[in-house]
Amino acid sequence: MNAHVVPQSPSPDLPPVVAVVGPTAAGKSDLGVHLARELGGEVVNADSMQLYRGMDIGTAKLTVEERQGVPHHLLDIWDVTVAASVAEYQRLARAEIDRLRGLGRVPVLVGGSGLYVRGALDAMEFPGTDPEVRAALEEELAEHGPGVLHQRLAAADPEAARAILPSNGRRIVRALEVIEITGRPFTANLPGHEAVYDTVQIGVDVARPELDERIARRVDLMWEAGLVDEVRELEKRGLREGRTASRALGYQQVLAALAGECTLEEAREATIRATKRFARRQDSWFRRDPRVNWLSGAAADRGELPDAALTLLTRAVTA
Repeated sequence: MNAHVVPQSPSPDLPPVVAVVGPTAAGKSDLGVHLARELGGEVVNADSMQLYRGMDIGTAKLTVEERQGVPHHLLDIWDVTVAASVAEYQRLARAEIDRLRGLGRVPVLVGGSGLYVRGALDAMEFPGTDPEVRAALEEELAEHGPGVLHQRLAAADPEAARAILPSNGRRIVRALEVIEITGRPFTANLPGHEAVYDTVQIGVDVARPELDERIARRVDLMWEAGLVDEVRELEKRGLREGRTASRALGYQQVLAALAGECTLEEAREATIRATKRFARRQDSWFRRDPRVNWLSGAAADRGELPDAALTLLTRAVTA
């Protein structure tokens, strides 16, 4: 799909967009709810895996009670068999953002999927696809696995290779396809920092040792909450065949255990390790954006994070 969006002129008559970004387990979801309540806003999801119905425990999706009456949009919209598309997400997210702003509501975009956040907020053009190129790459992926293709990507576009997990065959194929189609590095096709909305971005910053501890605790709690049973149920609904959903952290590892490739305890440990690596990639992605205003996630334990975020936002939202 091709999508080219001309940046909109800032409008003093419409509320800005607030984006809460950062690595997994940093505390984005709770902060997003608090800000939406205080600002008269609604949350728009920017976590690619929370778009899927039934993927609740493993994505740390807020329960209805935890949402505290704040409407949440773009949750549970796709079956697990649907392949994710940033271009389709962009269309849906902008429709929600435009609708909320038109109603005078503050859209609070919350999530750690960096490309989805950029797709929603920035001028962005998606290179087309070439069925022959894609088919050849997917055949190579099936035959040799993602590791070989990731090595090729690292040689062609080191920055893209750092941003894409070596196990994420679908995204590696897409990056290599874009490189072959355009003749340019995949990252050269990403947009500059040219926003289509008045936006204030808040990054939740947690020191790495603390974040690692949070991730381990979160994964343990997911196991206790029934992640394995959730995966078993989703497997009946086609999760294993889902090109995107089956690669989600936790789900991929449990599927491997259910297939007899490892024990459930080994799957749990693998999930913790993979999530820590993913969090570092998320942090690196958002650090490259100079527009993100970073606040200490450790302040959340002292009850200071919401006030710090509101202080940052007051002028932008009420101006």
